[in-house]
Amino acid sequence: MTPPADSPDVPAGMEPNSIEPDDKDWTWVLQQVCPDCGFDARAVSGQQVAGLLRVNASRWPAVFERADVTTRPQPRVWSPLEYGCHVRDVCRLFESRLKLMRSEVDAAFENWDQDATAIAGAYGAQDPGVVSVELSAAAESAAAVFDDVAEGEWVRTGRRSNGSVFTIETLGQYFLHDVTHHLHDVHG
Repeated sequence: MTPPADSPDVPAGMEPNSIEPDDKDWTWVLQQVCPDCGFDARAVSGQQVAGLLRVNASRWPAVFERADVTTRPQPRVWSPLEYGCHVRDVCRLFESRLKLMRSEVDAAFENWDQDATAIAGAYGAQDPGVVSVELSAAAESAAAVFDDVAEGEWVRTGRRSNGSVFTIETLGQYFLHDVTHHLHDVHG
């Protein structure tokens, strides 16, 4: 449970609701290079997703060992620990969505509020060593499901409630941008 915002256990700027919600539609990263992290989704095939996810995950343990892992660089920017918790949960979410796409025709994704998840999970109070292990396991589990995608399945579709439609391949590309961007955010 997260202590109250005025509790001495909560450093200034670490209040759970002190981050601006990210409600942008990031699907544009499927059409152009991300100017911030340099990721080019168009250059990644579905068959490359699992391997690139494993490479990304292999860089996170060093982030969790840093002395500043719990420090927010600015009051309204997540700490490396909070980003790591988010990446762990994104791996779990995208594994679930991929399984849904493989089992249903035109799968409909449930909404996911990443900010509510961060608050409910008290991301800033989690143990970096535990999160490191959990992120590695979640990334490997998601990678294994991407490894299992058969040649003819890459075009299966799924959709978000806002109307965005993904194939399994574009879902993987979108997912890789997310984890790549956050590794960039923490200078990992």
